[in-house]
Amino acid sequence: MSTYATIQTLLGSESDSLLNHKAKVSKDLLHLPSPMFVDTAFGPSDRNPQVLRSLQAMYGHGRLANTGYMSVLPVDQGIEHSAGASVAKNPAYFDGGNIVKLAIEGGCNAVASTFGVLASVSRLYAHRIPFLVKLNHNELMTYPNKFDQIMFGSVREAWNLGAVAVGATIYFGSDQSARQIVEVARAFDEAHELGMATVLWCYLRNPAFKTAEKDFHVAADLTGQANHLGVTIKADIIKQKLPENNGGFVALNSGDSSYGKLDKRMYTDLSTDHPIDLCRYQVLNCYCGRSGLINSGGASGTNDLQDAVKTAVINKRAGGTGLISGRKAFQKPLADGVALLHAIQDVYRCAEVTVA
Repeated sequence: MSTYATIQTLLGSESDSLLNHKAKVSKDLLHLPSPMFVDTAFGPSDRNPQVLRSLQAMYGHGRLANTGYMSVLPVDQGIEHSAGASVAKNPAYFDGGNIVKLAIEGGCNAVASTFGVLASVSRLYAHRIPFLVKLNHNELMTYPNKFDQIMFGSVREAWNLGAVAVGATIYFGSDQSARQIVEVARAFDEAHELGMATVLWCYLRNPAFKTAEKDFHVAADLTGQANHLGVTIKADIIKQKLPENNGGFVALNSGDSSYGKLDKRMYTDLSTDHPIDLCRYQVLNCYCGRSGLINSGGASGTNDLQDAVKTAVINKRAGGTGLISGRKAFQKPLADGVALLHAIQDVYRCAEVTVA
């Protein structure tokens, strides 16, 4: 069976809708992934040659090397979700060396993890696969739990252990977001000075975003605006959850409430309810793709392979630059994790899966 036929089979009844959809906003507006993506998207910017080299190190590595697409293995759940809860299914991943091995055998462009994980094996692996060090985390030990991203180390420390990139999370919409924006903007500026690329987890967090009807933490309009704030502080790559709905600004402006700004054409002219159009709105907010959008793979479940391939198809056809999938891969035996990562990458390698 050909790769395209395999993708069609995995998509099942959604195959036609996802593979043949014509996007609401033309792809002609976008800066699309290509073998020269670093030159065309970042070359005109103020990024110095060292940053361009670091970006090329990531875009030029693994099974997606020099395609303009990216597959990243992220494993920071030891802090974000607690180590035991994250790796109980596969205790081998208490050892950070096995995280890096999975990324290498899985053909990833880069491995993203904590200071501790990557520092523990940096002399073994920093020259074999690009390291992306996550600078901040939600520590999940304060009682009762609170949700705030705090810095766990310095940009220079990441540079010293051999990283080509740093990553950080901002909880946009939270009562701590203003401080996080300032902290991460400063860190990204320092990272660029040292020649490292920057990746921002643009996540939303506010109880008001979840209503009785919908969870607007995954609304295209709200996540799109978070992306736009992220590229404003010069994130080279945006990590965002795949959008599942729209109309967050509308819902939060109902009744006597007032929140943000909206134009009805955001929903009528720039998007539809189709998942590819929702994702394209996220891409548009990344300066039309000048900063690459990578969507997250989400939690592990019962249909991981199908879900991962579907997410990859939506991201690629929307004009995104790849997937960053962790739990679906590392909460499985090594061979199964590698197979899942390869299935994701095969979507981006498949010429028949085109940008909508």
